Amino acid sequence: MASDDLTALVLIGSLKPSPTPSSSEHLANQVLSALGRHGVTGSTVRLADHDIRPGVETDMGDGDQWPAIRARVLAADILVIATPIWLGQTSSVTKRVLERLDAELSETQADGRPILFDKVAAVAVVGNEDGAHHVSSELFQALNDVGYSIAPQAVTYWVGEAMGSVDYRDLPETPVSVASTTETLARNTAHLARLLRTQGYPAE
Repeated sequence: MASDDLTALVLIGSLKPSPTPSSSEHLANQVLSALGRHGVTGSTVRLADHDIRPGVETDMGDGDQWPAIRARVLAADILVIATPIWLGQTSSVTKRVLERLDAELSETQADGRPILFDKVAAVAVVGNEDGAHHVSSELFQALNDVGYSIAPQAVTYWVGEAMGSVDYRDLPETPVSVASTTETLARNTAHLARLLRTQGYPAE
């Protein structure tokens, strides 16, 4: 394990504000623990706790709290989106984050490269129905569009039985398959972030 001050930020797309228990937050914390075993320190933001205004600008004004979250996004080497599934889709607050990240398409570094180049993203999904692959594909496409790199198998998820009522946070123990997938996400994502920290993408 290398320790070179890599950082991660997890944006939690639960529709429930704190301190209501959240399966998305539960899985997010497991991802951070796994990343920690690869020399990455991190923190979380529960999106429902903040007034994130609709729009596609970096600052929508009038009390918009996205600019402060954006500063943390830009400071992190790794961005993880943790979202529940509702009606087969990402949560509405998660989609709002994607819309706000659209503004980064016009933001560049001093050398002219997009501002989010050299940063890495990953995804965590929970739900009681099928749909994790659909949700992760939407998130991966959006995150890659704005400049993030995606490591191999950079998604972990748990979906319960269809029509079921069990939440991920209430399982007596983490399923072995989920723990293994979370570890793969952490290992590959940290590795790619470390490579890009050392040598980023060329300007031309």
